[in-house]
Order: sequence, then C-alpha cells, then structure tokens
Amino acid sequence: MVVGGRPYGSRLTSAGGRLPEMSLISIVDDDQPLLDSMRRLMRALGYPAQTFSSAADFLASPRLGETACLIADVHMPGMNGDDLHRRLINSGYSIPTILVTAYPDNVVQARALKDGIVCYLHKPLDPNQLVDCIRSALDRPRSVAGS
Repeated sequence: MVVGGRPYGSRLTSAGGRLPEMSLISIVDDDQPLLDSMRRLMRALGYPAQTFSSAADFLASPRLGETACLIADVHMPGMNGDDLHRRLINSGYSIPTILVTAYPDNVVQARALKDGIVCYLHKPLDPNQLVDCIRSALDRPRSVAGS
C-alpha cells in the first residue's frame, strides 16, 4: 500500500536518506479511538509511536526528550494543543508539532502557523497529508533545553 507517494513501512526522508534514529512520534489527543488509530497508522508507516490522552501526561512523560514529532489535538480538556506547543517552546523544547482539529478556526490556524506549527490539519485526517506533514516535521532541526 502506498501513502504519501511511498510504500507503507518506508522510513526514507524526502531526500531519500534514512530517518534519524530518534524518530518517535508522540500523539496527544483526548479521543481514545483516534489515538489507537493513529498509533496503528504510525506503526504501519514504520514510525515508533507513543500516545497520550492529555497534554499533562505528555509533559510528565520520560519520552518527551525522545519525541521527534508531536501530533496534538487543538481542543482538549485542560491544556489544548496550541498551549502545549507554546509551553514546550518556553521550556526550551523545539519539537516540530502538527496540530489537528475537528473544529477548524482560521484565527487559531494563522496564529499556530506563525508560532512555528508545522501543519494545521482538519479531522477527519487525510493520511497522505498527514504523512507529508510528518516528513516535513522530521526534516526540521530540533533542539532541547541544555543541548
């Protein structure tokens, strides 16, 4: 099966090289069926994936420093995806982030993209578009506080 112009399981960057060893995709969403579906898709694409049901769970995770790409829902109880991205940046983590939402808002989208969000996607997600965004995220430089 082909997704995003590459066969499932392909771990090549857009330049055709191997992905860096650290390519954990962390997914934060309060919708458990979506988390399960996204985890299966990431694994089918060859990416290790970890899911979290809240921003607080992700921030408390030992996997935070391993995350090469973050996919987060915009609307969640507690901290939303946009606030999570800003919290990470303010804490010194520059994790390429993709925001997803079932309630698109042009103002939120414009602000998020201005703040460095890689992609702002609408649910239901188009797998090809998601894969393109992940590849773009993994191609971006990442820095962590203290490095």
